[in-house]
Amino acid sequence: MQTEKKCPICGKPIDEKYKPFCSKHCADIDLGRWLKGNYVIHTNETPQDSENFLENEDNPHKNN
Repeated sequence: MQTEKKCPICGKPIDEKYKPFCSKHCADIDLGRWLKGNYVIHTNETPQDSENFLENEDNPHKNN
């Protein structure tokens, strides 16, 4: 038996258009939480690691 997926914000059934959310409203709430820093992805990288990457010649985002 497959259980119905629920929106992680409000708990309503998800809408395929806004998956994994039920609506644009809940998707926007989630985006706002990311932008405010409410969600964090922990890493072992240091700020120095980021600086080294940005200075690396292999970095495709480096300004030449």
